[in-house]
Amino acid sequence: MNDFDDAALDDPQILAEADDSLRFLAGAGARIRLEAQILGKPDFEAGRRPRGVIIVGQEARLVRAVLEPCCPVPFVAWPFAGLPAWVGALDLVVVLASRDGSDAALVSATYEAARRGAALLVATPEDSPVWAAAEGTSTLRVPTATGDPLAAAIALMSVLHEVELGPDVVPSDTAEVADMVAEESSPYRDLSTNAAKDLALGLADALPLVWGGSVLAARASRRVAEALRRATGLAALAVGSEELLPVIEATGPRDPFADPTEHQASLRPVLLVLNDMGDSPEMAVERQTLLETAQAHDVRICALDAGQGSDVDRYVALLQKGLYGAAYLRIGSRRGGTPGQQI
Repeated sequence: MNDFDDAALDDPQILAEADDSLRFLAGAGARIRLEAQILGKPDFEAGRRPRGVIIVGQEARLVRAVLEPCCPVPFVAWPFAGLPAWVGALDLVVVLASRDGSDAALVSATYEAARRGAALLVATPEDSPVWAAAEGTSTLRVPTATGDPLAAAIALMSVLHEVELGPDVVPSDTAEVADMVAEESSPYRDLSTNAAKDLALGLADALPLVWGGSVLAARASRRVAEALRRATGLAALAVGSEELLPVIEATGPRDPFADPTEHQASLRPVLLVLNDMGDSPEMAVERQTLLETAQAHDVRICALDAGQGSDVDRYVALLQKGLYGAAYLRIGSRRGGTPGQQI
């Protein structure tokens, strides 16, 4: 990894070269609104409640994390090919298709669900192979247009609320949260007033240890760690506190005479904490233990705050803040690519 150049974060020419990546992140709110605008009205049989719900495809685990605590029936995110043997006419299969709806495994799962007579709720671009595979009298197809799996998942969750299978998800509110993060993280804000640029500076030349206490914060932490790995080409770990504590505790004292050119050997861990207002009291204790241990071992601490709002609002706030930090980390380390578009 090259030396981190903090001056690059406020250099108009360098920022212009990274415009595609930053513009994609800034457009998250617009994509969420667009997907919500083209929703179909749920037309499942009135009062019908499935025996169980199984969801496949991109962002399936996010949807499960939001719905599982309040869904009145069993809710399963299925990461494997095909469908479980128990899925049948009494169940609902939810399909979150890939960007172009051509994933062969999802097409096969959709055909199989229709063949078994299960109700289908499919989010996919119109005229895609998955769209065609979802033909049936018990199918609701939600057209998607942006190619953004997160935006499509938020739209889909609002539909699941309409059929009384999940909490109230308001895409317009979530879009406002994404817009707020974009404004706070704008490249036109200099380092002194830009939390995302400051986060990049805090994570520079370090090995990030990313922790989120709640289920959704933990999900966001894994996405942020993915982006940080792409931004730096170095390791970034997102796991529970029981795995992070040994790493922190094994960190030795800082060596003021360490050779700064030996990057990989001299990199120290940095603890990045994703604070979610939805944390339980147990998670608060876990967080405090992590913070105290990091301080005792001279491990730098960075934090992202979810703020207020629904579960989905807080998740998007944490995710977008982390992705902006990764984007600026990539810019400061002068690496090419667009990490945000790959999430």
